[in-house]
Amino acid sequence: MAKKKLKIIVAKPGLDGHDRGAKLLCRIFAEAGMEVVYTGLRQTPEMIVEAALQEDADVVGLSSLSGVHNYFFPRVVSLLKEKDMADVLVVGGGIIPDEDVSSLKAAGVAEIFGPGTRTDEIVQYIEGNVAG
Repeated sequence: MAKKKLKIIVAKPGLDGHDRGAKLLCRIFAEAGMEVVYTGLRQTPEMIVEAALQEDADVVGLSSLSGVHNYFFPRVVSLLKEKDMADVLVVGGGIIPDEDVSSLKAAGVAEIFGPGTRTDEIVQYIEGNVAG
């Protein structure tokens, strides 16, 4: 029986207009065999969660370079729980200070990937941590 293809939503919450890294990761995820939906720039948490619901996503990948991660990342996790989608793996990346990582993880973000993280490590993490 064929293995189910993982579906990942890649989103840029807030007013951050820099998406080169997010687009690169979309390509990396697709090359790794994942089905990728890129929501585009300037997404609200509600828009991101609605996309995850409509697409039956396994993973939500959030990217922030503008310092909004402490609000937007936990808000996405909270809204996923409200929609009975707590099994969706939420990961984040971008420019996120080390001192913010523990609070983001406590809020339900599974992992944070900063600049310099090898893309194969990100793919392996996602593949190894998606709920059954």
